[in-house]
Amino acid sequence: MQSSSDLFPVALLSAERRGDLSEDVYRIKAANSPDASVEIAVTRLGFADQQASGVPVILLHGSFSNRRFWFSPRGIGLGAWLVRAGFDVWVPEMRGHGLSPRNLDYRQNRVADYARYDLPVIGAFVHEITGQKPHWVGHSLGGITLAAALGGHYLDEAHVASVALFGSQVSRSYWPLKMPPVAWGGRLLLKRLPHISGSRLKRGPEDEPIGVALEALRWNGLFGRFGDGKDDWWAGLREASVPVLCVAAAGDHQDPIWACRKLCEQFGSAQRQFLVLGREQGFSENFGHVEMLVSKAAQVEVWPLVGRWLKDSNAPLVAQPEGVPVGA
Repeated sequence: MQSSSDLFPVALLSAERRGDLSEDVYRIKAANSPDASVEIAVTRLGFADQQASGVPVILLHGSFSNRRFWFSPRGIGLGAWLVRAGFDVWVPEMRGHGLSPRNLDYRQNRVADYARYDLPVIGAFVHEITGQKPHWVGHSLGGITLAAALGGHYLDEAHVASVALFGSQVSRSYWPLKMPPVAWGGRLLLKRLPHISGSRLKRGPEDEPIGVALEALRWNGLFGRFGDGKDDWWAGLREASVPVLCVAAAGDHQDPIWACRKLCEQFGSAQRQFLVLGREQGFSENFGHVEMLVSKAAQVEVWPLVGRWLKDSNAPLVAQPEGVPVGA
């Protein structure tokens, strides 16, 4: 079968029509990481009766999730809304999530692997197919992975028009984890599990590999930092120059406003905006971690702001006291 890319092997797995939309699913097998069995599924959303020609946008799901966070089989979701707003939408699924098969070393998968190996391949493929710099939007762990890829200088900024992080932070500390006996006990317990079940924990439809949880323990440990080995991702963010939008939700108890703001302020970008979704900022409700992007209120109040940002990252979205002004 002929590859859909000149950069690495890419197979078109399916092309389906869902109402007015089309879903073309590609599987990338770049063999660029230590585990050569890794394959990444990327779905391209578009109109069923016309070729995509808009500005490309890559949507990254969070933990325990998959492509359906961004669009349902009925064509509902931010991804589908962006297509109808004229954007060319691409939705990858991380290793072992959704249509991406579990690789041989699935248990050991980490954010470091997603950031160092997978995101650069996804960005290069979308850039090759569209001939344009893609915008990136990440929710929760998807946003953290984006920050890691930029802070580690793994993701070529020639493949990044802008980044938008929703409910993403790395600064909230769990002080018990800084006590060595607690951290050791946590590692021993996690190593005995085959994976972390999203359905059992009622966190989402997908499982997460143990490697991601062990990595989070290390970040939160006594001498932990946001990085991997010698790569200090936190410090590296100071050199990032792409436009950045960071969005926190007032009702998000998992990723608090102050921590999301701290990540935003760490970027060295000249164009930064920080937005809080809450009643005090003029929204109809204090949005939650998921509801900030998946809810009827988000459809009316948040999705148009995303579209506005993607069209012009210089334009302030909402005048509110929690904002980091453009150029701050």
